Amino acid sequence: MVGVRSSEATGLAGLRRGGTVTELLFLYECATLEPTQLRPIAERLGLTVQAVSHSYRQLRRRGLVTVRDGRYRPTVEGVAWLHETLRRLGDDLRERIERVHVIRSTRALALADLAEGAAVSLELQHGLLSARPGGGGPSRGRVQRGGRKGSLVEVSDLEGIVPLTPAPISVRTLASDDLVDGRLGNRVRSSLPSDPLSLVAAEGLEAYHALSNAGVPSVLRFAAGTACLEASRLGVPSYILVLESDLPYLLAQFVGPSPPPLEVAPLPGGAKARRRGH
Repeated sequence: MVGVRSSEATGLAGLRRGGTVTELLFLYECATLEPTQLRPIAERLGLTVQAVSHSYRQLRRRGLVTVRDGRYRPTVEGVAWLHETLRRLGDDLRERIERVHVIRSTRALALADLAEGAAVSLELQHGLLSARPGGGGPSRGRVQRGGRKGSLVEVSDLEGIVPLTPAPISVRTLASDDLVDGRLGNRVRSSLPSDPLSLVAAEGLEAYHALSNAGVPSVLRFAAGTACLEASRLGVPSYILVLESDLPYLLAQFVGPSPPPLEVAPLPGGAKARRRGH
């Protein structure tokens, strides 16, 4: 069976190689129509016979197509390649479509008193979609149902895209010795972000216990990585406390095509840091 090598680009990116689209379409025609001549394929694809002939020679050289009983047909390997390539292309397209949301109207938090019919600009503030007077921003709309400052208003006739700037995720690690350090509470409090709107999360029992004993309110206990990743995408900074041994599991949750800005460091004031200071 012919597969796709891990080093090769797949999906839409894989179609950038010269001739790949023509080869894919040519092989599909051979699999579904089993033509006896190249000209009908060329006419269906809007190509010259020479271009289709070139694709045939390339595919034959790779063992993906053959002429049997006077008909152009894919080989077993050709069918496998065609199926796998189309599957990967379909998966890629579905993933891209899911990321592109066509929204005609929305609700937003009013940053000022907004009257019906007023032009507004949309932006994210502290992770909340907000509307301010004036239509000069990259994302614009018109108030369909107005309201006072701080209320929810309805905005329609949307244009443009709300800019998203990922916020940093600060990760602080706990060593085993830190758990019995009498100064742990002060060390945890001094490591917290200065922004009061930052999300504070604990990965694991030890981290939650340390944050709770430090008097930190509103500690997120569950799905810390997922929550902080979503907060980062919406422009909200976050802080995660984690045991050193649990750090690889946590970092694995941030692997992907668009990783967040990460800062990983030991909890300050530990024995290692004091030894380096001396």
